[in-house]
Amino acid sequence: MDDLIVEFITETSEGLATLDLELVKLEQNPQDEGILGNIFRIMHTIKGTCGFLGLPRLERVAHASENVLGKIREKQLEATPEAITLVLESLDNIKGLIDYLSQNGEEQGGDDAQLIERLNQFAETGRVGEGASPELKEVVAIINASSSSASADDKEITEAIERIAIAEFPHFKGDDEAVTKDEKAAPKIEVVSVAPAAPIDIASKAPPVKPVVAKTEEKEKEGHNETAQSIRVNIDVLENLMQMVSELVLTRNQLMQIVRTKDDKELITPLQQLSHITSELQEGVMKTRMQPIGNGWSKFPRLIRDLSLDLGKKIELKMHGAETELDRQLLEVIKDPLTHMVRNSCDHGLETPAERRAAGKQEVGTVTLSAYHEGGHIIIEIIDDGRGINIERVKQKALANGIATEAALDNMSEKQIAQFIFAAGFSTAEKVTSVSGRGVGMDVVKTNIQKIGGTIDLDSTWGKGSKVAVKIPLTLAIVSVLIVESNSQKFAIPQINVVELVRAAPGAGVQLEMINDSLVMRLRDKLLPLAIMSETLGFPCNHNELLQREVYIVVCRVGSYDFGILVDRVFDTEEIVVKPVSDLLKSLSIYSGNTILGDGSVIMILDPNGIARTISNAEISEREDANAALAMGESKQDMIGFLSFTLGKGAPKAVPLELISRLEEINVKDIEVAGDKPVVQYRGDLMRLITLDDEFKMPNSGTVDVIVFGYDKKVIGLVVDEIIDIVKAPFDIKLTSKEAKQNGYLGSMVISGKTTDVVDIGYLLSDLVEDMVADLGASGKQKAQNKTILLVEDSPFFRNLTVPMLSAVGYKVTSAENGQEALHMLTEDKMTFDLIVTDIEMPVMDGFEFVTACRKSAQVNGTPIVGYTASLSKDVISRSKDVGMSDCIVKTDRPGLLDAVAHFIVAHKEAA
Repeated sequence: MDDLIVEFITETSEGLATLDLELVKLEQNPQDEGILGNIFRIMHTIKGTCGFLGLPRLERVAHASENVLGKIREKQLEATPEAITLVLESLDNIKGLIDYLSQNGEEQGGDDAQLIERLNQFAETGRVGEGASPELKEVVAIINASSSSASADDKEITEAIERIAIAEFPHFKGDDEAVTKDEKAAPKIEVVSVAPAAPIDIASKAPPVKPVVAKTEEKEKEGHNETAQSIRVNIDVLENLMQMVSELVLTRNQLMQIVRTKDDKELITPLQQLSHITSELQEGVMKTRMQPIGNGWSKFPRLIRDLSLDLGKKIELKMHGAETELDRQLLEVIKDPLTHMVRNSCDHGLETPAERRAAGKQEVGTVTLSAYHEGGHIIIEIIDDGRGINIERVKQKALANGIATEAALDNMSEKQIAQFIFAAGFSTAEKVTSVSGRGVGMDVVKTNIQKIGGTIDLDSTWGKGSKVAVKIPLTLAIVSVLIVESNSQKFAIPQINVVELVRAAPGAGVQLEMINDSLVMRLRDKLLPLAIMSETLGFPCNHNELLQREVYIVVCRVGSYDFGILVDRVFDTEEIVVKPVSDLLKSLSIYSGNTILGDGSVIMILDPNGIARTISNAEISEREDANAALAMGESKQDMIGFLSFTLGKGAPKAVPLELISRLEEINVKDIEVAGDKPVVQYRGDLMRLITLDDEFKMPNSGTVDVIVFGYDKKVIGLVVDEIIDIVKAPFDIKLTSKEAKQNGYLGSMVISGKTTDVVDIGYLLSDLVEDMVADLGASGKQKAQNKTILLVEDSPFFRNLTVPMLSAVGYKVTSAENGQEALHMLTEDKMTFDLIVTDIEMPVMDGFEFVTACRKSAQVNGTPIVGYTASLSKDVISRSKDVGMSDCIVKTDRPGLLDAVAHFIVAHKEAA
C-alpha cells in the first residue's frame, strides 16, 4: 500500500502541475474541447484513485471540482474567469493535502465543507459563492425552491431579483425609462476575479471591469502522439550512480597523470579508450540528471494569471527556450529566485493599463522568460517592458542608506548604480505590497545564484523596462577548473569565472601599480583590483617585491565586476568532481568545495564571489577607465583586442582576437605531413599548420606554440615563436606595402609603444575560403554572376574575410565601414544593389539603426538586407525582425551566409 501511495503522490503532483497550465489555457480558449477534455480526464483520474486508496477528504474535494468541470464540458456552464478561479482554488487545496500526505504518510484530518459547498453551488447555479450578498442568497433560495415546486410564483422571483438589483446597484431603477442612454450603452456587468485564496464576490459593488488577460506562449513539442518510452527510477539510485561515475573520473585522471610521466606506449592506447568510454559514460549519466527548464517554469502561467487578477494589470507571459536542459539540482535551486524576479517584474515593473496608455504603450504588459545554452553555461533572462528602474531614486536610497557617497555615485554609470538593488534591504518601492517590493529580497536572490557558481546582471532603461540575466553552470557535479599554486599549495578556480590569464613583469606590457596603499593591475588601460592569494591565506606579503618580479594574475569576473587573483604558478585546466566543504571550513567564504586531483592530492576549490568580497579597494569606475584612455589619446570605442607574439626576426607581430579559438602547445612528434603541408590531428579533425616566416624551421623535438583559428567549423593553426600578451589598441595602420600584403600582413602600427606587424586573417584563412568556393561548383558561381552586394562592416578583418569570399563566388562587392557611410552611398550617391549584408555592432550607426533608416527610404525599402553578427541571441533575432531584416546569420557560418545571399537575391528578382 505504501508503494501505491508513493506512486499516487508522484502521478497526482504531475497531474496538478498540468492542470495549472491547462486551466490557464482554457480560460483563454473557453471553446477548446480538447483542452477541457484533458482537464476533465486528469481530475477524474485523481478522484477515482483517491477513492481506491481510501482517501475520503481528497476524494470529496476532487469530486466537487469534477462536478464543475463536468457541467462546463456538458455546456451547462461556461469556462468563465470565476469558474477557473474556483477550480484553481480547489487545486491549491488538493496540493496542500497531497503535501501533508507525502510528509506524514496519512491523510490530514479536518474537512473542506465551505469549499465543497461553493463548488456544488457553482455547479448548480453558475453564480453562487461564499461571498454572495444576503439578497443574492435569497434569490438563489427562491430559485432553488421554484425548481422543485411547480407552483412557484414567477412574480415572487422577479421581485426578488429587482430587490437585489436596487440594493446592490442604486442606479438601477427597475424600468427602462429611468435608465439614461449612457447607462444603456455601458458594458454588461461582469465578474471581477480575485486571487484564488479570496472568496468570489459575484455581487461586487465595484464598477464593471473586464477580467485582465494572462496569455502564455509555449512551443508545443512535436511528435506528441508517439508513445513515450520511459521508466520511473528512484532519485537515490541516480545520485549513487552519479557518485560512482564521479569516482571513475577521478581514477581516470590519476591514470592519465601516471601515463604523462612515463613513456609506456602499451598503456597509451587502452587508457585513451578508457578515457573515451569514461567521458561517454559521464555524459550519459549527466543526461539522466538533466531536465528541461520548462519543468521549473510550469507554474509561471498560473502565477502570471493570478498576479494579473490580483494587481488589476493586463500581463502577457512569453516563454522561449523551455526545452533548454540543465541539472535537476540546479533547477530546484533557481525556482525560487526566478519566481521572486517574475513577481517583481509584474508588481513593480509593469504599469497599470491606464499608466501604460498614458505612456503611449499597449495596455498589455509583457514578461518574457528565455533560456539558452552558451558554452558550458545556461543563460536565463527575465525581461519586462515596464517602467524600468528609476536611477535617481536609487541614488537617493543609496545615499540615505549610507551605501555610497555622492562623489562615488557621480563617478558611476547608470548600470553600476542600478546594481545597488542587490544590496541587502535595498528597495526603491514607494510602498511594500503583498506581492513584492522591487529590490526587496534581491540580495537573497543574488546570494542563492552565486552559491551555485552563477552570476546575475541587471540592465534597465527608465520608461522602457528591465532585463535580468542569470548565468549558471549546466551542472554542479563535474566542473572544469584552472589549477593554480600559491605558497606551495594548489587550488582550483572554476573556469566559469575565469576571463583570462596575464603575466605581469617590470618592463612588460602589463604592470602592477600601487594606488592608496593597494596593489592594482593596469590591463589595457583599465585598473583592476587584486586579491593576493598569499595574503588571503594569511601569509605576509611584500608589495614592493611583487612590483619587481614576474607574477601571474588570473582575471576573474563575478557579475559585471572584474578583478585579479595573484598567484605564484598556473598549471592546466582539469575536470574535477566537486566535494562539499567540511563543516570546519564553512565559515571561510573563499572556499566553495574541495576535490581530488589525478595525482591523489586533495585541494580546495576557490569561490571567486567570496574572494571578491575580501578586496578592500573599491571597484574602478567606468568613468576613470575612460579618462585613462583619453589621457593616452585613445577612444575606448576604437580599441581592438590583439594577441601579440614573436615570429622570426624583425618587429613583433599581432593578430586580432576576433577569430582566435584557442592557444595550444603542440608536441612536434604529433606533426604529420599531408599534401606537402604540415598537419596535426586536432579534436577529431586534421588541422593545417602554417607560418608566415619562410625561414622558420620546425624544431626536431619539444613543443611549438600554435594560435588556433576557427571558422566555418574548420580550424587552422598559426605556428609562432612565442606568445607575448593580449593588448588593446586603436586600429590605425601607419605603414603598408604591396610586399607586406603578399606576405600575409595588413601593415604596421604602434601597439604598446612598439612598431608591430598586423596579420591579415583573411590571408591566413584563404585556403578555407577556396575550399568553400570549390564546394559550390560551377552552378553556384553562375547564379552569382553580375549580382551586386553592399557589405557594411566596421571590422577590417571581417571585411578581408567576407569580400574575397563573396567575390570568389562571382558577386560584385562594395564595402562600407559603418551604417552612416553606407546610407550616404544609397540615398545621396543613389547607388543600387541586389542585396545588402550588414554587421550589427558598429560605431557611428549600428546595424539596427541602419536597417531602420533603409526601410524608411523609398530607394532602399525593397532591397533584401541580411544581418551579419558575431553572436546570435533571441534578442538579436527578435530585433532584426522588428526593423525589417530579411535574415540574420552568424559570421562564422559562411555556408549560411552564401545560402541566404543566393536565396534572397533570387527571391527579390522573382518579386520584381
